[in-house]
Amino acid sequence: MSVIRQPEVLGRTTRRRVVGVTAALSAAALETVGVGLWFGLVVGSRTTATALAGLGVLFCGALLRTGVFGATVTDLETLVEPIRLGAALVLTAGWIGWLFVAELIGGGVGIAVGTAVLAGILTGQFALERRAFRPRPGDGATVVPGLVLAAGASVLLTTAWFFDGGLSSPPLSLGLTTVVVEITALHVGILVFALSSAFAHQRRLQRALDP
Repeated sequence: MSVIRQPEVLGRTTRRRVVGVTAALSAAALETVGVGLWFGLVVGSRTTATALAGLGVLFCGALLRTGVFGATVTDLETLVEPIRLGAALVLTAGWIGWLFVAELIGGGVGIAVGTAVLAGILTGQFALERRAFRPRPGDGATVVPGLVLAAGASVLLTTAWFFDGGLSSPPLSLGLTTVVVEITALHVGILVFALSSAFAHQRRLQRALDP
């Protein structure tokens, strides 16, 4: 029988897609804010205070992002489930390990090696979340999201390390205030990272929500 003749089936499919897209955008926003703030705190002049503050921001972002996935695919009601905490810790360690490896090696090679390490960790972390919150046979649904998000992170790091320029608008007069809009290479890197995060989370959430 055609799906058109089964409106309840079409309705369930549409609801799953809407939930998947909404959750993916929420997860991507949390990931971008958490990683972006942490990255901004530690990539420049690093002190003990900024390192600790960045670590706290990164972990909170990871915990909330993991919570979005769990709340979307299960009925868990708390952020402090041991499995959720473990998944957030793995994610936090993955981002720290990525930057550490990239800085240790340095240059383009460091970015490439760090990206490969991050892709592996993200793939494993996504699989851990999927196994914890929605156990089902593995179907490779975590590999592509891990690669996409790691690629976005590599663009972010590349723009921070190798590009200093930017574009500025002419001065805009707003009453007594003059405003200049400036777009730097880092802004572009953050945008690319946000888009890659949205795509990665949409793909894995949609696969997790499929019956």
